[in-house]
Amino acid sequence: MSARNIKTESHPLADSDQVFEAAAELFRVMSTPMRLKIISSLCHGEKNVSELLDGIATTQPNMSQHLNTLYQAGVLGKRRSGVQIYYRIINQRVVNVCRAVCNEVTTEG
Repeated sequence: MSARNIKTESHPLADSDQVFEAAAELFRVMSTPMRLKIISSLCHGEKNVSELLDGIATTQPNMSQHLNTLYQAGVLGKRRSGVQIYYRIINQRVVNVCRAVCNEVTTEG
C-alpha cells in the first residue's frame, strides 16, 4: 500500500500533495542535530544567542545560521532587547514532532 492510499479519519486530506510537501518541509527544517538541540533548549524558555551557546557546543556564526533557518521557517520568533536578540518557539507542532521522534528513537528496541 502506498502512502498516497493511506487516509485517516482525523485527517481527511492526508493524501494530498500539499500535506506531504508540508511534512517534508517540516522534516527538512528539523534535519540537523544542531537545530534539534536548539529546539530542545528553547523548549525550556526564551534565550539569547549567548545563552544558547552556553548549552550547545558550536560557533556563534553556525548558531546564527541555524537560528535564522528556524526563524525563516516559522519555528522561532525573536525580539530585541538592547543589543540582545531573544529567540522563542512559536510553532508548537515542531516541538511535538521533535519530542515524538526523539522519544521513539530512545525507546527503540
